[in-house]
Amino acid sequence: MKKAIIGRKIGMTQVFGENGVAIPVTVVEAGPCVVVQKKTMETDGYEAVQLAFGEVKERRMTKPLKGHYDKNGVEYKKVIKEFKLDDYASLNTGDTITAEVFEAGERVDISGKSKGKGFQGVIKRHNQSRGPMGHGSKYHRRPGSMGASSYPSRVFKGKKLPGQMGNKNVTALNLEVVQVMAEDNVILIKGAVPGIRGSLITIETSVKA
Repeated sequence: MKKAIIGRKIGMTQVFGENGVAIPVTVVEAGPCVVVQKKTMETDGYEAVQLAFGEVKERRMTKPLKGHYDKNGVEYKKVIKEFKLDDYASLNTGDTITAEVFEAGERVDISGKSKGKGFQGVIKRHNQSRGPMGHGSKYHRRPGSMGASSYPSRVFKGKKLPGQMGNKNVTALNLEVVQVMAEDNVILIKGAVPGIRGSLITIETSVKA
């Protein structure tokens, strides 16, 4: 069943499994999320729910967003995201979704904005190999030949060159939920997830599950 929640990456640690093996986990503050609006087939042409998460000061809200929250009688939140969920019919505006929606052992996809690494060369950005480091080489960490002469007289789009690295929306697929700590609104996810500490992420049922 398709489930989803919005959360915040807290950091990484490790826990020990039943067999005593250390498991690296990412600690995620998952929810609580409130249902702001239900999209219906009659009015919107599709069925989905808008979930909101995170505390925010009223003075930081724009007038259109204030009106959206006020119209639906929901407390102001920092971020809104829309999901198509299988339990759409059972949800209503104002309902709260907590970390308990997931269970240990489930597989999830986590989306977030990756760490920004600035302008990087081809070795760091694309894992290319360097040239000889002897002083006479004159070719060390450069990107190499462009391969273009009089025809086609240009560089093809998509060529692996230096440039901005990271700071993109990334999805980590098929990660395992190790533990759900419902009383603290915390989910422990096996392995690393995109983003820096404190960044917003979304957790959804894995498409590969």
